[in-house]
Amino acid sequence: MTPTSPAPLGAPVVPAPPALRAVVTGASSGIGAATVRALRRNGWDVVAAARRVDRLEALAEETGATAVALDVTDQASVDAFTAEVTAAGPVHALVNNAGGAFGVERVADAVTSDWEWMYDVNVLGSMRMTRALLPALRSGGQGSVLFLTSTAALAAYEGGAGYCGVKAAQESMARSLRLEEAENNIRVIEVSPGMVYTEEFSLNRLGGDQAAAEAVYEGVDYPLTADDVASAVAFTLDAPHHMNIDQLVLRPLAQAANHKVLRG
Repeated sequence: MTPTSPAPLGAPVVPAPPALRAVVTGASSGIGAATVRALRRNGWDVVAAARRVDRLEALAEETGATAVALDVTDQASVDAFTAEVTAAGPVHALVNNAGGAFGVERVADAVTSDWEWMYDVNVLGSMRMTRALLPALRSGGQGSVLFLTSTAALAAYEGGAGYCGVKAAQESMARSLRLEEAENNIRVIEVSPGMVYTEEFSLNRLGGDQAAAEAVYEGVDYPLTADDVASAVAFTLDAPHHMNIDQLVLRPLAQAANHKVLRG
């Protein structure tokens, strides 16, 4: 019998299993938006969360995701988001993608407000969301928490102390959480990309200087794309639940290490 053949007369009708449900933060652009698309293609029910509601709504119309406003730096916003999302159904995965980098100053010239912003969004934002959704992830029976970190967590470089520090803090959070939540059948996954070309990451980091942002990728024919990273995220979440992909590191071939990039 082919997959499209009707069931024999009198055979019991077996309903399709409900779709697993994922929350993706920082979903209004870049890797977050690409992750929403990848998970929707793979059959996930996705809640796309970010501050820029107009972009979220356009993404929701495109993909069929649910758009919900969220500011991970605001506890009241996190609380309201959690109440709305958990009231609508179970949660099986949280993708802590919201984050970013500000500044490339050396420690001697560090800008305090840049470091505070990076810590609040990347580290405290991930903590707030994980803490808020853990009860729902536990009760769902097979939860996953994914942290989108960076190869910056693995090796320091000049001008990167602030960003390397916050990504290393996220990595430590993931490792501790994995030890704490295994007994609750919760996987904790870390996806750590190297050089990824997106429209906003380097532009934001370099204060809106378009020429400087483009120079980051100059001569690199194939940096990673947001879609590349999103496919890796989807791969880890779609793996059988008994398999925990602790850490997945991905770089473009031209980036042998953080400090060694082949440029044509």
